[in-house]
Amino acid sequence: MDAEYMKEGMEDIKNCGGQDACIRVTGTLVEGQRKENPVEIRATIVIVHGKNLNNTKYPIAKSRKGIQFEKLRENMHLRVRTQIMSCVMRLRNSCAFATHRFFQQRGFSYVHTPIITASDCEGAGEMFQVTTMLDDETNAKWEALRKNGKLDKKVYKKNDFFKKPAFMTVSGQLNVETYACALCDVYTFGPTFRAENSNTSRHLAEFWMIEPEIAFGDLDDNAKLAEDYLKYCIQYCFDNK
Repeated sequence: MDAEYMKEGMEDIKNCGGQDACIRVTGTLVEGQRKENPVEIRATIVIVHGKNLNNTKYPIAKSRKGIQFEKLRENMHLRVRTQIMSCVMRLRNSCAFATHRFFQQRGFSYVHTPIITASDCEGAGEMFQVTTMLDDETNAKWEALRKNGKLDKKVYKKNDFFKKPAFMTVSGQLNVETYACALCDVYTFGPTFRAENSNTSRHLAEFWMIEPEIAFGDLDDNAKLAEDYLKYCIQYCFDNK
């Protein structure tokens, strides 16, 4: 039976287009014969589940060393097949799991804060506005009022879903502070948004932020928590790479 599957599988592999075809291999892990391959698989069954029908037009080159990130952005659905992006995603997964594990082990409660909000938590940056006032007539009125510095609430109450200006949150801090007054130590971990039009490594339109609040803690407690958290995440990534 194995020989039959192998024969059929090898024929499928020859005709599957090679690069980035989807296959399932059943066999035994054995010590590799070459230094660059310390582990090999002695296959008994090879099954092709998906073929690359046009290998010549496949956008990700077989040799993926030095491939530009801009090129990967043009093929978002394929970028995680490159080594660097798959490594980043595995590392992010480990950091996210370690984050929850760290705070849960220390008695913190995980709370969810609004992603769409009417408040500007920090007041130090531009915010993305969320509105349903996108038809031409209403949008023209809205733009005129905004340019004149007169955002009339009547315009929102009549036309907008939220009945007032609403934005993507820049921070969950204001909300999570109220939870700390009731639940003691809490943290929020979720997406935040900044609309600064600065194309640098220090400015992101969307990022995930960890915001803990300690009840009855001082600056030293806060600094110690931050240090312990970073050490914990780094060690967890080393132990579970």
